[in-house]
Amino acid sequence: MDKLQIQGGVPLEGEVRISGAKNATLPILAAALLAEDPVVVANVPHLKDVTTTVELLGRMGATVTIDERMRIEVDGSTVRECFAPYDLVKTMRASILVLGPLLARHGHADVSLPGGCAIGAR
Repeated sequence: MDKLQIQGGVPLEGEVRISGAKNATLPILAAALLAEDPVVVANVPHLKDVTTTVELLGRMGATVTIDERMRIEVDGSTVRECFAPYDLVKTMRASILVLGPLLARHGHADVSLPGGCAIGAR
């Protein structure tokens, strides 16, 4: 397949089963900021980066709930703060993932360079 062409005009809705890996979960949580309606993400691993991302979204104004099964609901329509607090951003590289959704939805964003653990020599 050389290309994938999508014809617009039809709203997307439904469910997609995604791996419970951190590297799948974090971009999905950030992308939830783009949705008009609440987004439910299930099969989420209980990891520090996930809870930090949830706190980051909440501090920006998203309504976020987590149940005992690590099922997370994000309502990004309530975000009014396009500033990602440095005290959270500095703790993980994945915090940069909120930049695109904030820019797309609000036209501006203030996100510091992310931190996180060192991967190694580059």
